[in-house]
Amino acid sequence: MRIYDSQTQKRRPGSHLRLRAEPLDVQVVGYRARVDEHAALLLAEDGSVTTERLDPGTELSYTLGERHCAGAVDGERHVRCDNDPAPYCPEHTDIWPCARCTGDCTKPLDTCDEEHAVYLAAFAPDTVKVGVTRSWRLETRLREQGADRGAHLRTVADGRIARQVEADIAAELGDRVRVPTKVAGLDQSVDTDWWASLCQRYDPLVTYEFEYDLTLSDRPMAETLATGTVRGTKGRVAVLENNGSVYAVDLRRLVGYELSDGGTDRDLQSSLGAFG
Repeated sequence: MRIYDSQTQKRRPGSHLRLRAEPLDVQVVGYRARVDEHAALLLAEDGSVTTERLDPGTELSYTLGERHCAGAVDGERHVRCDNDPAPYCPEHTDIWPCARCTGDCTKPLDTCDEEHAVYLAAFAPDTVKVGVTRSWRLETRLREQGADRGAHLRTVADGRIARQVEADIAAELGDRVRVPTKVAGLDQSVDTDWWASLCQRYDPLVTYEFEYDLTLSDRPMAETLATGTVRGTKGRVAVLENNGSVYAVDLRRLVGYELSDGGTDRDLQSSLGAFG
């Protein structure tokens, strides 16, 4: 079946229509990483967006349904999209021009002219990355990523210079840490000797230490679910307890899913702590 633009009545290239026998359930259309407050899910229903806070002790009881594009969110309003790619189809995927920039650019964004900070973000026990952000967002950016430690290395005049400095340091340390690596260290602490050695080498202006109040005796199992009691959040990872086992949920992996009331009926792998 073809889809036509409501204004021109022309077919939109590559568009596909998905027919549904029943109305949409609530859909996860975004998330808020933990910064000053705990993380949250953004839920859409009938064009409106609400926030499901993931404070410790919150009980979640949702079954995951179909997953498709999360559409677009504008404040408290949601524009639905039924295209298959998730979490976002090409039409609703924002391409950030600075994502892979190394400073060889024309500063395409207004924010590029703002003062920037070059930083290190460390994750337990001994993983680190270099990054850049606008100076006033430094601590916020570290918390968004769920960093256990941070180090402000340099302050520079603009984003282009920051990216050039970042590229030099990234050749040694790297500039990204995947969520599975962060999950693997949730039950561990930062190696203090390793961190001290790193700081001695790069001589930061300021260092940061973050606590997330996640008391875990074992590593949580990585899962995609929205059922259980929230133990806490760290960056974009929520830790849920379900039937005696503890799970780490990457909130981005929930984006696009339709939700219905009632806990999951899937068989879940038990964490080691469930047998203690």
